[in-house]
Amino acid sequence: MSRIGRKPVPVPQGVEVILDGDRVTVKGPLGVLERRFPEGITVERENDSLIVKRRSDQPRDKAMHGLCRTLLNNMVIGVTQGFTKSLEVIGVGYRAAKQGRKLALTVGYSQPVEIEPPPGLEIEVPAATRITVRGIDKERVGQLAAYIRSMREPEPYKGKGIRYEHETIRRKAGKAGGKGKK
Repeated sequence: MSRIGRKPVPVPQGVEVILDGDRVTVKGPLGVLERRFPEGITVERENDSLIVKRRSDQPRDKAMHGLCRTLLNNMVIGVTQGFTKSLEVIGVGYRAAKQGRKLALTVGYSQPVEIEPPPGLEIEVPAATRITVRGIDKERVGQLAAYIRSMREPEPYKGKGIRYEHETIRRKAGKAGGKGKK
């Protein structure tokens, strides 16, 4: 049996969980998240925790067991604490700025790139070289952070671009010194 799938998901005070067949709704102080689970996976309430169960030992059900438990746990954490993803802008002249709700990136193109976050997500710019994405849905926070990073991915020679905080970029050696053509 799945080690992760067996672990119960604790439900803290102030969080309401509504189980409706294959649909689970989690309400908390930061908002509401809803998700449908695949056929063969059931969620049951037991005291102050949720138990994810599978109907059989078929490979698909086994694969979904741990995934669904993790998704449910992320929903509970999201409505209580929320999720953040931090990015760094590295390069001479590269910077980020907030214009109203939009993020304006100056990353070497002829015009600044403007990104408007979807509803439920928030972008903060604490410094010209730092960007923080906040939200209650871990998946959507990660998608927006990946989209911002894709505007100018870090290149391997100088390391310029937008990278996740604490991400290491494998650097390549430049051109070999040696003698050139005369």
